[in-house]
Amino acid sequence: MTQAIPKLVTFEEFVDWLPETRRVHYELHKGQIVEMAQPVGEHEEVKGFLTIKLSALIDRLNFPYVIPNQAIVRPPEKDSGYIPDVLVLNRANLANEKLWKKESIVSLGASIPLAIEVVSTNWRDDYYLKYADYEEMGIPEYWIVDYAALGGRNFIGNPKQPTISVCNLVDEEYQISKFRDSDRIVSQTFPELNLTPNQIFQAAVV
Repeated sequence: MTQAIPKLVTFEEFVDWLPETRRVHYELHKGQIVEMAQPVGEHEEVKGFLTIKLSALIDRLNFPYVIPNQAIVRPPEKDSGYIPDVLVLNRANLANEKLWKKESIVSLGASIPLAIEVVSTNWRDDYYLKYADYEEMGIPEYWIVDYAALGGRNFIGNPKQPTISVCNLVDEEYQISKFRDSDRIVSQTFPELNLTPNQIFQAAVV
């Protein structure tokens, strides 16, 4: 669950307000500061597994990418700011990010080859809010990793099934491919990726 802190603020006010030592994570959703609940262990295992696998691929193939720990994604001209579970940044474009060096904030789709959200109980944020903002920003690829089948039935089936939704930007709109069980995940950012949903989901139960 997430807890909203009353009072609408601007993105600039949010950044100024953020505690320097962040034991608790916060995001800004349409001007409202949201305290992100401490994720469960399974969520963190999935997130960690994906970070390790993608980092190894970046290193092996010498891609000009980096995976930061707490960078903020800000949709331009909006009072919102998100911290994706896994964020892949294109280092070559960070020079164009005005707030990157001092505040680790990115707002250009060209800086973000891939954003990944691991679904928690606030699943609507991932399937609706962030989906729309990431699409509008022009982030080429967005994964919604729903290992616990928490999302709505129109997203993950009826009966609900653990699903990875890979959203690829085509003509400025996301086209969604859904992967389950032993499907090989197809990623435009990492064509050499050899992973299945089962491998990712098992990280949460080992």
